[in-house]
Amino acid sequence: MYLSIQLLPIGTNMKNFFARHQPPQPIHTALLAGIGGLIAIGVVGALTHYMHSPLIMAPFGASCVLMFAVPGSPLSQPANVIGGHFVATMVGLILRLLLPNEWWAAALAVGLAITLMAMLRVTHPPAGADPLVVFATDPDFSFLFLPVLSGTIVLVCVAALFHKLSGNIYPARKN
Repeated sequence: MYLSIQLLPIGTNMKNFFARHQPPQPIHTALLAGIGGLIAIGVVGALTHYMHSPLIMAPFGASCVLMFAVPGSPLSQPANVIGGHFVATMVGLILRLLLPNEWWAAALAVGLAITLMAMLRVTHPPAGADPLVVFATDPDFSFLFLPVLSGTIVLVCVAALFHKLSGNIYPARKN
């Protein structure tokens, strides 16, 4: 006799872990998504360079994936992009002010940011990294406005213009 431990829920098939659930996209759609991300980060990067003010941070690259590859997703909408980054960064800044710079405090900040984004209906997955950025860099509260708020507004404006010019709908229409 031997003891068998089942690690997966009953009925779970391993192929579901490796299946691609995203439908295939035409090559021109995928290329447009990449070009959109390139332009958006390029604009924010150029503004950072020429204004001598930071408007860019790593999670913005992930925001571009959503805004340009799946622009119709609720998680890609302007309120989610701007609101999600704002809420998550605010949580990170407040908890960094109140708590030591320890792994458990950063984890608490991420968890609380996710909770608040969900409650406020501004969930934006890339914003989940914002508290980690705050704990890693220890910025002051001006970080909330430069780069977070200003950078997300620029990204959303670039995405709206890009999608309008390329014939896509963004932001999504409210039913």
